[in-house]
Amino acid sequence: MLLRKTAVAATLAALAMLLVPSTAVAAPASPAPAATVQAAPAATVQTTAAGRTVIVVGGLSGIAAAYEPLAARLRTDGYRVWIYQLPNLGLGDIPASARALATYVGQVRAATGAATVDVVAHSEGGLVSRYYLKRLGGTGSVGRYVSLGSPQYGTYVANLAAFLGLGSCVGIVACQQMTIGSSFLADLNSGDDTPGAVRYTTVRTLQDELVRPVGNASLADGATNVLIQSACPLRIVGHLGLVLDGTTYSVIRQALADAAIRPNCFAL
Repeated sequence: MLLRKTAVAATLAALAMLLVPSTAVAAPASPAPAATVQAAPAATVQTTAAGRTVIVVGGLSGIAAAYEPLAARLRTDGYRVWIYQLPNLGLGDIPASARALATYVGQVRAATGAATVDVVAHSEGGLVSRYYLKRLGGTGSVGRYVSLGSPQYGTYVANLAAFLGLGSCVGIVACQQMTIGSSFLADLNSGDDTPGAVRYTTVRTLQDELVRPVGNASLADGATNVLIQSACPLRIVGHLGLVLDGTTYSVIRQALADAAIRPNCFAL
């Protein structure tokens, strides 16, 4: 009984962490190449960010302020940044959140005059953004897509509540849609994973507590899939840490610059 109570508590904690939205940050785009991933020395990569717009899309239960450190890095590199916090903190229907994102992208483009924006999306935000691209015609408005720890093919953590007798994700719709084998994911992952001329990059970490198996954070069909520890085996980065980690940011800036992906293992 004690073990079961402990497991239930751990599951509820994990489900709570699964919720993270953000506010907006915009960027234009051209797709990023499928580059070889290797460790880079401490040297940094110069980006051509002048005037470009990046939208940072938050995850389940994530407030916009949680993404400000990432937005600040992007601004320092010269991007115009908007943070998009998911409606209702991302607890509701993912396609509905994607429709709201579509409206937001239109507003950012109108405000900035940008023909396209780049998207950097964390956790559930990667699914919201990809639904927008694949099902809502967003590929013409986005140049680059970078996901951080997004359960592209679902996560066993979302299935765990039902296994422990807590019901289907304790009634959280977005969590139900992120369960492995959900009808939402079956639809999203049917056909081409990477439609349009968008450059797709995914970033994942072996220490991700919420995306299991971690390989489910990758995409097929020509995406550049980056496992932080493949280049930096001693780097410890958790699910939420992907937003703050320096090595992860070195990958983000390379992807946005259409550069070869060479993670800086010593970045702060």
